[in-house]
Amino acid sequence: MTTTSPAATRSGGLRTGVQRFGTFLSGMIMPNIAAFIAWGFITMLFIPAGFFGADSPFGWHWAPVAEIIGGGGDAAAINWNGAMTALAEGDGGNFFAYVGLVGPMVTYLLPLLIANTAGRMVYGERGGVVATIATMGVIVGTNIPMFLGAMIMGPIAAWITKQMDRLWDGKIRPGFEMLVNNFSAGILGMVLAIVGFFAFGPVMLGVSAVLGAAVDWLVSLNLLPIVSIIVEPAKVLFLNNAINHGVFTPLGIEQAADTGKSILFLIEANPGPGLGLLLAFTFFGVGAAKASAPGAAIIQFFGGIHEIYFPYALSKPTTILALIAGGAAGVTTNMVLGGGLGFPAAPGSIIAVTAAALGGGVANVLVVYLSVLIAATVTFLITAVILRSSRKRDLEAEGDTFGDAIAQTEANKGKSSVAMDALRASSGTGAAGGAATATAVATTPIQNVVFACDAGMGSSAMGASVLRNKFKKAGIEGVTVTNQAIANLDGTADLVITQQQLTDRAKAQSPNSVHVSVDNFMNAPQYEEVVEMVREQRESGE
Repeated sequence: MTTTSPAATRSGGLRTGVQRFGTFLSGMIMPNIAAFIAWGFITMLFIPAGFFGADSPFGWHWAPVAEIIGGGGDAAAINWNGAMTALAEGDGGNFFAYVGLVGPMVTYLLPLLIANTAGRMVYGERGGVVATIATMGVIVGTNIPMFLGAMIMGPIAAWITKQMDRLWDGKIRPGFEMLVNNFSAGILGMVLAIVGFFAFGPVMLGVSAVLGAAVDWLVSLNLLPIVSIIVEPAKVLFLNNAINHGVFTPLGIEQAADTGKSILFLIEANPGPGLGLLLAFTFFGVGAAKASAPGAAIIQFFGGIHEIYFPYALSKPTTILALIAGGAAGVTTNMVLGGGLGFPAAPGSIIAVTAAALGGGVANVLVVYLSVLIAATVTFLITAVILRSSRKRDLEAEGDTFGDAIAQTEANKGKSSVAMDALRASSGTGAAGGAATATAVATTPIQNVVFACDAGMGSSAMGASVLRNKFKKAGIEGVTVTNQAIANLDGTADLVITQQQLTDRAKAQSPNSVHVSVDNFMNAPQYEEVVEMVREQRESGE
């Protein structure tokens, strides 16, 4: 099986550096979103004002709730005095009745998951273990949800572990490897945990306090909507991860732990601006942009894939002003009426937003919906004016401006994506550069197929689902089709499918696998060839 050469990568620069930094930050957060959602639902259901809490607005109080939230106290509080008293009196069974579930999850579980993920990204399992130990010192030294600390200490601890191992790489006598490796990691973890407890933790506590005060200052002066001036253009240029996952999510979790919800979760995730933009192109756009906008609106609003509207904004850059105005209008609505989410909405779908807003009650859900509606309306109206004012010029324009915008979007992101492939197919703008790969007969039976991308989620998951369905329709059984991050490829896959820009990285990670490059994860002709190849293998083996 052969593959095409990957597309040439763009030169570095400030934007590329920020993009990589944002990708690293999101790589720490995104694999653990399920844990954030689990904590959000537990909080939504069992705090005093929750669905089953003592002060439930629905009158659904459930007696064991007090044990779940920790001695009947505040959702974010941990009643260590009561817990220690219970242990001292020999009543260990009541320990968790005081400690509870909600507080420890946000204080310990979530930051430690982030730290472990960060450590693994830097230095595999060994880096993850040391990063978790070191971050525990930071958490105990501050006793608050230390997400920023985990996102900084985790990678640092893993990097230090990596440098330490290089000191005696190849110098350990045979038979002593396990002893040296375990004790060195344990001792280093102990040292870093102590440093985190006494030094790093207090520093991060100060940083968190400063950032929190900055947000409070913006809210107190009604200036929080101006953040949209940074966020909305950043989204179009794929720079939003550094802002959203680096600042908004950690600060939002701390706010949600105290108040049950946070407006910060909706600054970037609000699907309203993107919906308004796409609806405006649906009614007032021209050519391929107008034809593809309705389908893109459904994907963006219900699927939460915001990147699908970026080419529309790039094809008419002045519409970014409409996105800024819509985003600011949504933030203003939530700020004035007290709307917010209980946990991060990822992806930014109206479905995820609704689930995250339920914890605040029906009134909060209505406020959040109103913020989405207002953001969409403001963006729609301003975009409509922009499109109408240039409609005649756009109709007379030569060339494929929307196709160029799709290509520019992929260049900004640094790779192709399933969303862009879907746009290209629906608008009829043609395939992106690079020919389709040709397939040849594999030398070994294909039983384990892996779709790989940067994060191991999103586009690779969709591609895996498509191929899985093709195997099912062909009546082929016994072939496992999964998706994962390229960094997690371990060489056990028989066949690895990646986008062209990522194939070389996948080959380096899993050199003994058969590799296939595709342009379009959703509708690649190579899928039919893979299915046929596996069918021929099965028939020849009978």
